Amino acid sequence: MAMGSLSFNLAARHSLAGPRPRHWQRRMIELLRRRLEQGGPAGQDVLIHAGPGAGKTLGALLAFQRLHREGTLTHLLVCCHRSSIAAQWRSAAAQLGLTLSDWPAQSADPAGGAGLLLSYQGAARQIDRLERELAWTREARVLAVADEVHHLGIDPEEPEAAVWGQAFQRLSQGCVLRLGLSGTPFRADNLAFRAARRHRQWEGGELIEHIAADLSVEPRELIAAGDVRPLEFRFQDGWVDHGRLGDTERSSLSTEWREGWRARNLRRAIQPGDSSSIALRVLLQARRRLERLRAEAHPLAGGLVIARDIAHARRITGLLEEEGDRVVLVHSQDPEAATGLQRFRDGEADWLVSIDMCAEGFDAPRLRVVAYLTTVVTRSRFVQAITRAVRMEAGRSELEAIPRQPSYVFAPADPRLLAYARTWSVAEPYRIRPGAPPAEQDSAAGGGGGRSLPPQALAEGVGAVIRLRGPELPRFLGGPI
Repeated sequence: MAMGSLSFNLAARHSLAGPRPRHWQRRMIELLRRRLEQGGPAGQDVLIHAGPGAGKTLGALLAFQRLHREGTLTHLLVCCHRSSIAAQWRSAAAQLGLTLSDWPAQSADPAGGAGLLLSYQGAARQIDRLERELAWTREARVLAVADEVHHLGIDPEEPEAAVWGQAFQRLSQGCVLRLGLSGTPFRADNLAFRAARRHRQWEGGELIEHIAADLSVEPRELIAAGDVRPLEFRFQDGWVDHGRLGDTERSSLSTEWREGWRARNLRRAIQPGDSSSIALRVLLQARRRLERLRAEAHPLAGGLVIARDIAHARRITGLLEEEGDRVVLVHSQDPEAATGLQRFRDGEADWLVSIDMCAEGFDAPRLRVVAYLTTVVTRSRFVQAITRAVRMEAGRSELEAIPRQPSYVFAPADPRLLAYARTWSVAEPYRIRPGAPPAEQDSAAGGGGGRSLPPQALAEGVGAVIRLRGPELPRFLGGPI
């Protein structure tokens, strides 16, 4: 296909009005400008890590807009891994007067658009066709964006990721600049994105390779700037009974580090009908907090429950509805899931209950309370889920002082989750540890281990609520729930 068939008429659609770049976004724009000035393959790739809520999507669009005005960029090519995230790119672009067209577009000629939106999966499946249709990028000055770039590395949970990385490399090799964005970096072997810097260092007697971002913005920096909310944690401790009546053994949820017992404890603790009542207490505390927020400070605040599976999610939904709450249940097998997510964003429900659709990339700034009731305890999944609640609604920025009012996370006092909560506001580098099984790597990344649990947590006593507050963690404080 000739270049004319995929035309981009930017014309005068770029209004000089619009959002002002945040401090870190201005730094990114300057970094991209310097790389373009350097030219050649050495300056082609830029890797950005910025915590959830930082404004990576809008920042990348602002950078493109600024550099297009300066004449150093002509077109934009965005690759992402979910249709819901693609929709957020389109919406953010519209704020700047830009139009991003989906590929394959309804029309072969998205006239008036700023660029194209591709999915990693679609690009990998139709790579030969795309290479032909995008051959013109070699003659233009195109910025290619890999959104949530860690999906282009080998991930045991996403076997297709390696193929996605190869497809992105092939499609973007003619672009003058490639921008990788990530909010929650984790182990990504053979990352198919030529990061600017890689270095090795010894950790615990093992040689570890790190992929260093060109620009890293930690959540605690964003909290200090007032760009996102801090998080406060309420972990419900308790005893879990195993065995049959008359022959039971008790285990403390927060202090059990035998892996088999820890996992069994959590499976029991998230069940609303378990005799420990841990899950019910988590839900009760989360409901009380949301009611207080809506009554005192944030009338449109909403809550999110992360459930284990569909049956579990339906049970939780029923419990909330019995209390008079408006609830939307979404999961990947629901054809109306996208509609449900939008209903929650629009304030038509008090609670959103989900299994697998409200972690990475989900954006609902009204979200202020998260109840984490699932057996998934990898650091990346936990941090992705809880940081859905750090985003600021635009209309509330002028109403709250800095640091902003916190959002709240409620969960069973699983030792791994406690460890992850202590470090959620600190950015960790990409780690490549060849040969390490995922469970071992994840535990190491989260700082887990029996001796790492703070003595203050043990002093709370089994059955109590373990509290962590603010961006500087851990601090265990009293006060009402």
